Amino acid sequence: MVELAERRLLLVHAHPDDETINNGVTMARYVAEGAQVTLITCTLGEEGEVLVPELTHLAADQTDQLGEHRIGELAAAMAELGVTDHRFLGGAGKYRDTGMIYNDDGNADVPPETRKDSFWQADLLTAADDLIPVIREVRPQVLVTYDQYGNYGHPDHIKAHRVATYAAALAGARSYREDLGEAWDIQKIYWTAMAESRMRSQLRELRDSGDLTTFEGMDPDGPLGPFVTPDRFIDCVIEGDDHLDRKMNAMKAHATQITVDGPFFALSNNNGNQIWGSEPYRLVKGTAAPGPDGLEHDLFAGL
Repeated sequence: MVELAERRLLLVHAHPDDETINNGVTMARYVAEGAQVTLITCTLGEEGEVLVPELTHLAADQTDQLGEHRIGELAAAMAELGVTDHRFLGGAGKYRDTGMIYNDDGNADVPPETRKDSFWQADLLTAADDLIPVIREVRPQVLVTYDQYGNYGHPDHIKAHRVATYAAALAGARSYREDLGEAWDIQKIYWTAMAESRMRSQLRELRDSGDLTTFEGMDPDGPLGPFVTPDRFIDCVIEGDDHLDRKMNAMKAHATQITVDGPFFALSNNNGNQIWGSEPYRLVKGTAAPGPDGLEHDLFAGL
């Protein structure tokens, strides 16, 4: 049997680049500290926009080769973060990126028509059964995924939340599918979060810098919608001063999805520690072990 690292973290994300944007500092930190970090990506991100002009032919409505290209981008990003165990749910390409639309309320939503092989249409138990063997093999003490809204409503984020939640419950059931491995109960489960105070501060900085288009329509002092988490629900914040460069380089590796020449990215380079270097989480299973400031600063706190 392969000897397991003392601390083991599992992250479940929808598309390549979601992991770096949400958890790049966290992943780099725990790799540096010797923990086992495992990333599960549920789709290849085939429906994503292509921000590199010379690669627009890869788009879903042209040659439809973006997913294959993004496998390489993900590998490059993980090399930057030091993550050596990254896998696709059920194997690369089993679940297709669903894509998304914006509804009348300005929120992400399910497209009116979705492919039968889309992640959104996937049977929940079938998808969970693809994740359970990983949980039982890796035996993570900590799982990170999205909240029930998928952070901002993308159908694949919502589905990833559901699959991770269901798989975590079933993986801990001794009598469920012995053929998928020995039961393992994950001790702590966190949802990624966008802290309200941080979002309002970032919006103010963007507006002060003259950027009126990023997060267009959002007022730093007005309602921000369900993707923002009130500060009172934030249980853990991972600060990334020592690992921010790795995160930024990993973001650049996702070149078809993240542009480095816009005002938002320029602002992040000027104020990177504040914007990209702080990663908040909500604890939804397990017991919090906060420090003197009322927050955890280690996902494994108390274990």
